[in-house]
Amino acid sequence: MATLITHFGLASLEATWTRSVVCIGTFDGVHRGHQEVIRECVRQSKELECPSIVVTFDRHPASVLRPDRCPPLIAAVAENLRQFYHIGASVVAVIPFNAALSQTPAEDFLQDVLISKMKAERVVVGEDFGFGRDREGTGKWLKDHIHTTLVPEYVDCGKRISSTTIRHLIAEGNVAEASHLLGRSWSISGIVVGGEKLGRTLGYPTINLAMAESYVFPPDGVFAGRCETSLGTYVAAISLGGRPTIPGIGRALEAYLLDYPGDELYGQSVRLEFLDRIRGQERFDSIEALKEQMSRDIEKIGQVVAQ
Repeated sequence: MATLITHFGLASLEATWTRSVVCIGTFDGVHRGHQEVIRECVRQSKELECPSIVVTFDRHPASVLRPDRCPPLIAAVAENLRQFYHIGASVVAVIPFNAALSQTPAEDFLQDVLISKMKAERVVVGEDFGFGRDREGTGKWLKDHIHTTLVPEYVDCGKRISSTTIRHLIAEGNVAEASHLLGRSWSISGIVVGGEKLGRTLGYPTINLAMAESYVFPPDGVFAGRCETSLGTYVAAISLGGRPTIPGIGRALEAYLLDYPGDELYGQSVRLEFLDRIRGQERFDSIEALKEQMSRDIEKIGQVVAQ
């Protein structure tokens, strides 16, 4: 697969093509509905033998427009870029969303950015899409100004798939259903940081990830998952929470990697995929009771991942 060309901002974007097909959206999480929009963009670009360009933003627009109601993100920009690449996009432009952009008239954005800068000949958006000042750039408005394809909302078992629904599912701990709507396992990427090394004393050494507060998190508990590292991907017993059995130990996101060779990952980026929630957080009467439960958790997690 060809390399995905990524531009952060528009200053570095200089078109070497004469026409393109562009899709636009926040694409938080790049769920199955988003994927349909991007795939249609890619399909049309192949038909026209020109680049497919994904235009997205560096933050959720609500962080500027309604900061008190801004939802937590499903995925980091890096994860979204990963999905754009897998779908087959040629170019991605990640535009800083700020107050000035929010007040840009739709006509100016279309002419100055999409047509002049990106050489857009066609635009593909979801049917509920809107952009520009007061979201005046609706699908109907776009159709009056440029060749536009409106992709219908994606429905699964009679229910519309949306980022809002997926956030709620994750926040409830239903990561399995959230993953179904995403079309892949919901994941968190982060840098491995030093922890309390408690897991080593229990016989289950773990890696600890720095947690970003701007992202949605499930309730505390134990999860079956996988961990993608520089050395490979491993079955993971993921723990999120305050570890109430051990006094004085704070909240953490950590994972015990089954069959991991043991090389230290401090300072490296890893990706944790959440497959299912095994149980909620519990307090045990003794360390021995905790160890026994961890052994049962790991056995169950192995079974879940093997399914």
